[in-house]
Amino acid sequence: MNTRAKGLGVVLAMCAGLWLVQNGARDVTPPMPSAAEAFAAGPDQHTDAAADPLPASTPLRLRIPEIDVDAPVRGLGLARGGSLEVPPAADRNLAGWYEDGTAPGAKGTAIVAGHVDNADGPSVFYDLGALKKGHRIEITREDGRTAVFTIDAIEVYEAHAFPDEKVYGPSDRAELRVITCGGGFSEKTGYQGNVVAYAHLIGVRQGEAGHDRKS
Repeated sequence: MNTRAKGLGVVLAMCAGLWLVQNGARDVTPPMPSAAEAFAAGPDQHTDAAADPLPASTPLRLRIPEIDVDAPVRGLGLARGGSLEVPPAADRNLAGWYEDGTAPGAKGTAIVAGHVDNADGPSVFYDLGALKKGHRIEITREDGRTAVFTIDAIEVYEAHAFPDEKVYGPSDRAELRVITCGGGFSEKTGYQGNVVAYAHLIGVRQGEAGHDRKS
């Protein structure tokens, strides 16, 4: 993975939770992953088969069938303070990819982020915490290939304890992190942390780029 990504932070603008503030957090808080979806205790082991990494190619669209996500992907850079930029909040169905890092499907750790909500309601990754190990994430790329990932774990972290190296660190296989806001919630400051889905490449499909250029 590009070393510039190892120090990324998730900016607070993605975590304001305006919809929760307007509608009452108790009734509309997004789902959080259960302890069963976290990594097992002990040394990290790659127990599932992994597909060979692909050459780098720009991602166009991301799908998570289990939570009905089907969203275009746009590139993200770094904000002035060194944190990851976020997609425009007004577009509730848009994911962002850290384009100075690893491309999804290539060797290393690719980073995708998106809003959990905006002032009008749930956004693209509102239900990320409802996913389970073994669910699939599909990313269609500019080269016509769709990279298919399986989820290894979903964990939630408070902002003060976000494990940068674990989330952003390099990998010798094709891995993916999907990040949104989560954890505790305060009506004054918004979400207090992040939900992170960890996944790795298990397969590739061909010939879908034409369709996936559409928003």
